[in-house]
Amino acid sequence: MNGDHFLGRARELWVEAAGAAVEFPGTGEVNVVVSPGSQLCPPAWAGVVLLGGAGIATAPNARDAELLADAVRKAAPASGLVDAGGLLGALPVVDVLGPASLLYLDRAAFLPHDGAAAVEEVARDGAELAALLDRVGAADADESGLADVTSPVFVVREGVHVVAAAGYQLWPRSVAQHGVLVAPGSRGRGLARTVASAAVAHALAAGLLPQWRARPEPSKRVALALGFREVGSQVSVRLGVEGQAAGVR
Repeated sequence: MNGDHFLGRARELWVEAAGAAVEFPGTGEVNVVVSPGSQLCPPAWAGVVLLGGAGIATAPNARDAELLADAVRKAAPASGLVDAGGLLGALPVVDVLGPASLLYLDRAAFLPHDGAAAVEEVARDGAELAALLDRVGAADADESGLADVTSPVFVVREGVHVVAAAGYQLWPRSVAQHGVLVAPGSRGRGLARTVASAAVAHALAAGLLPQWRARPEPSKRVALALGFREVGSQVSVRLGVEGQAAGVR
């Protein structure tokens, strides 16, 4: 699988999620459509996905679509490229989710990482994963996405406790959305890369396209170490009126 091929598959996924007739335009452009049922963002929010230098955006109503289209025009620098940060600066944003980096993996570029710790496979609905999610707190648990995985869960234990876990959720278009979580006291030892490597190998063996959405920088570093390539970003915004302050999450 070459980079052009996985970019095409990734774009197909997000076009389907947009829930309206839209396509990725030429480099430096963003197509904006009204789509109240879009899965690019929470209900009543606007969503933007940028991949390979082009983007699609959905808005819940015509007024927000006009704001997005105007922001795209203002945010494009001389090079013609639009970035999520530039868009946010050109919009009356009252709440933000992201931006999150979007990374994908070409099978030939995969860099497996065995590590020194033994990896076990456990059920996704087992008590061991639930205990780890409870221990790390709601924010880290939500960021990991592990509560929603559909794959087996790959874990490392210390004693009787699971301290690192990874898995993926099967998305449309045969995309595997990956998540990883390490207990706070066990971070910085390469355990995230160890368990994530096992989950990625499982997805590749099933013929899936591994996807990694990363907001925290440490999460992105894990993906890059495994051979993922960053090709875009996703951001969701709730729009207000001019002069309202944004809250970033």
